[in-house]
Amino acid sequence: MDNSLDTLVGQVELLIAEGDKEQLKEYLDNLNISEVEDLIDELPEYGATFIETLSINRAVNVFRILDFPTQERIIKKLSGPKITELINELPPDDRTAFFSELHGDVVKKMIILMPPEDRKEALTLLGYPEDSVGRLMTPDYVTVKQDVTVGQALEHIREYGKDSETIDVIYVIDEKGVLLDDIRIREIILSKPEVHIADLMDNRLIALNAFDPQEEAITVFRMNNRVALPVTDKQGVLLGIVTVDDVLWIANEEYTEDIQRIGGSEALDEPYLDASIWQLVKKRAPWLMVLFIGQFFTATVIEGYEMQLQAAVVLMTFVPLITSSGGNTGSQASALIIQAMALGEISLGDWFRVFRRELASGLILGMILGTLGLLRIFGYHLFGEYGDTWFLLSLVVGCALVGVILWGSLVGAMLPFVLKRLGADPATSSAPFVATLVDVTGLVIYFTIATLVLKGTLL
Repeated sequence: MDNSLDTLVGQVELLIAEGDKEQLKEYLDNLNISEVEDLIDELPEYGATFIETLSINRAVNVFRILDFPTQERIIKKLSGPKITELINELPPDDRTAFFSELHGDVVKKMIILMPPEDRKEALTLLGYPEDSVGRLMTPDYVTVKQDVTVGQALEHIREYGKDSETIDVIYVIDEKGVLLDDIRIREIILSKPEVHIADLMDNRLIALNAFDPQEEAITVFRMNNRVALPVTDKQGVLLGIVTVDDVLWIANEEYTEDIQRIGGSEALDEPYLDASIWQLVKKRAPWLMVLFIGQFFTATVIEGYEMQLQAAVVLMTFVPLITSSGGNTGSQASALIIQAMALGEISLGDWFRVFRRELASGLILGMILGTLGLLRIFGYHLFGEYGDTWFLLSLVVGCALVGVILWGSLVGAMLPFVLKRLGADPATSSAPFVATLVDVTGLVIYFTIATLVLKGTLL
């Protein structure tokens, strides 16, 4: 259905005003679930009404793609029977994700609404660590034994496939439930009925562990062309599967959090426009205070070289040039390494290779900018600036730029490794944090070089 959002909103508001629930239900049931999501975003006060009105299958499909704050708002307004129906019909992985965000007492009330078997399943999934693959998996999948024929496997799939999250991949297990292989459904469909499943196995199995971090799942999916991956325990027993749609949600959340942290703030728990002013302040103020305190050290360094500055005021002219160059270089290096870590291109063991590369690139970048600084001073000298000491001054600025940019590259590149080794998120080494750190140390480098080179002339 090709409708503009304004048309959708206008039509729905008209149906609500007329109080025609049957027509509203028919209209909503004919929309794409993404269009219903757009309607909920545009008309948040009617979000619960839409979920109540939709047929249960479509209500579930809409509810599962909403962000948590919207889900929470809606669930508070739904009737008791609708909540029970919705919770029981949600796929196990989506239900686990929803429960993970709720307060413990609310989760207890929700779980009571579930049948005993589903309740046991939900508690099992919630028992895995918060950011583990176990929280993403669903126990709804199809398995077959290796000694059955393709014909028997297809009969089994017809019988149980409707309850599976996906039948694109069929999993082969032994008598103890140990995962032996996974076979794409197309291989089974295209094979003759009398062929045994064992003959289709290629033993190129890729599986996740239930206790793996969710970032691991993102990397594995990206490196392999799979719509679903099996999840096993340490003994190789098949526990569930993770589908690519769930991993895409997690990847989007991780990307959003990293971008916000790189920008120098805590990650928001909800969309920007849904967050209150107070929440925005609360997320940003701590980092700004830390960075502000960091700038105290910049002032302290300048005060420590007060005598030199009084003797050669011209040195102060180049402070912004020195500090911004070092900070920009450090921010660049930090962003590159954080992205490479997120994409799985580098690991902790690669720190020395990265160090050597940044040592070389930082030195070259420093020489390029140092040369530009030297040319800038030479150009102004031609118009009578800086006097007879212009060459020494250009030497100070050039050498300082090489040193500061080299230092910024190394700090920006190594800080994510240090944080990851300590168990922290590498994205915490945000651009403002690196820039502040390099500002302080860059001034020390600059004034130290100035003292050594200009001693006996300007100083």
